[in-house]
Amino acid sequence: MPKLETLPLDKHDFEVLADFRYQIRKFLRFSEKVIHEQGITSLQYLLLLQIKGYPGRDWATVGELAERLQSHHHGVVALVSRCESLGLVVRQRSDEDRRRIEIHLLKKGEKMLHKLARLHQAELLSRQGRFVVPDIKMFQHG
Repeated sequence: MPKLETLPLDKHDFEVLADFRYQIRKFLRFSEKVIHEQGITSLQYLLLLQIKGYPGRDWATVGELAERLQSHHHGVVALVSRCESLGLVVRQRSDEDRRRIEIHLLKKGEKMLHKLARLHQAELLSRQGRFVVPDIKMFQHG
């Protein structure tokens, strides 16, 4: 079987990829608008979301957040500082390991996150059937 990257793409392949990117962009545009209306940036929202959504707990370290945001450690430190100054998050030294600094949501951050998450959830539900990952098998010709 030939490697996927050597197989030719046809018009349908490009249409599927283009529509998928279009649906992503529409969702991101919606997201940017509702987040901006709350007075924060998309990155600040993503930080709040990744803290609350971190697997198994309601806090995360800067290193873990850097991975989840696909960002550099120093950039996340600055992002946490900005969110801290807005009263959305707080740094706390771990009770278990005093060397570890945990990033926790504050009540204001929780409230904002819940409001924005509900809006995002409703938007995703309204796009059900349109916002789907294309079946990669369709790109395998032959």
